[in-house]
Amino acid sequence: MGRVGVLLLNLGGPDKIEDVRPFLYNLFSDPEIIRLPVKILQKPLAWLISTLRAKKSQANYLEIGGGSPLRQITEEQAEALKQKLAEMGQDAKVYIGMRYWHPFTEEAIAEIKQDNIEQLVILPLYPQFSISTSGSSFRVLEEMWESDSTLQNIKYTLIPSWYDNPQYLQAMADLIAQEIDKSESPENAHVFFSAHGVPMSYVEEAGDPYQKEIEECTRLIMKTLGRNNQYTLAYQSRVGPVEWLQPYTEDALKDLGEKEIEDLVVVPISFVSEHIETLQEIDMEYREIAEESGIHNFHRVPALNTHPGFINSLAELVTESLDSPPCNFGEVTHPKKNMKMYPQEKWQWGMTTAAEVWNGRLAMLGFIALVLEIISGNGPLHLVGLL
Repeated sequence: MGRVGVLLLNLGGPDKIEDVRPFLYNLFSDPEIIRLPVKILQKPLAWLISTLRAKKSQANYLEIGGGSPLRQITEEQAEALKQKLAEMGQDAKVYIGMRYWHPFTEEAIAEIKQDNIEQLVILPLYPQFSISTSGSSFRVLEEMWESDSTLQNIKYTLIPSWYDNPQYLQAMADLIAQEIDKSESPENAHVFFSAHGVPMSYVEEAGDPYQKEIEECTRLIMKTLGRNNQYTLAYQSRVGPVEWLQPYTEDALKDLGEKEIEDLVVVPISFVSEHIETLQEIDMEYREIAEESGIHNFHRVPALNTHPGFINSLAELVTESLDSPPCNFGEVTHPKKNMKMYPQEKWQWGMTTAAEVWNGRLAMLGFIALVLEIISGNGPLHLVGLL
């Protein structure tokens, strides 16, 4: 079989406060996160957004200790996976490739080439596929493979998603059951799945399977759990004026409060590691919204991290992929060129989505004018002494 490697893909996160702004810049430079009709504007817009958001994001990271634990947890997952594979008789080296912070995917590929890996399993740490997560990392790798003859000699296979893996489902069910049993009224506890959102256009125009896989994943977890608790699926972390998958987490929490739900078990369904969106967004922001809505028994299911069942599922995925026909980059969903980010709507007066979109477009024109004026040294702001 030759030297075997496993490349774990993840988002990445700033290790310390001073890393936050450059991390955000890398994030918003990705066309799979923010799509612009004019490619040359991608990096200037990323610079603007990262500069404007830096202080707020830094404050959020300070609330969880000053940096993201994602790198450390992913390293622990990689080591646990390597050991489990060894127990199963599979000698493999496990690499980590982060999309927006160190160790970057490019750094991992450099190591893989140096180690003369002959067969590579590419495994995203996202159970459900989306063009904005696994797809974004696959795009970077695909571009590297197309331009690097050394990489073309490596036999690779992708694992696009694994939301229906039985061992993963059982690990999730076990963690949920533990939190349900801590509730004052376990049989009445409401299971609340909070998934990272994506723009509706990704699903409707590009055919992103994310929503379908998330919905099926929650159904399978509840089936594996084998209890009669009611459950809700909602989406968090939307950005900008566009329409994202609904219901939004904050709205769904308020609705459950109105229904007088007392015990809530919150499940971070998109995430396998603790990071800013679990430790700060769910544990702090959404907990506060829940309490304000009258839900005072708020239980959050921990991320899988190095849960033995989860590590077993990853090892199973790797060994099965080595014995199966390879999956290549051309077999996964790609975003369409010039895909529209904003839905077409009839014009309405007031604070509508259409109005927000036009405000965003006008703001973009203003931003372009500002950049051109800074570059040229001439313009109305210079005339009035503001530049």
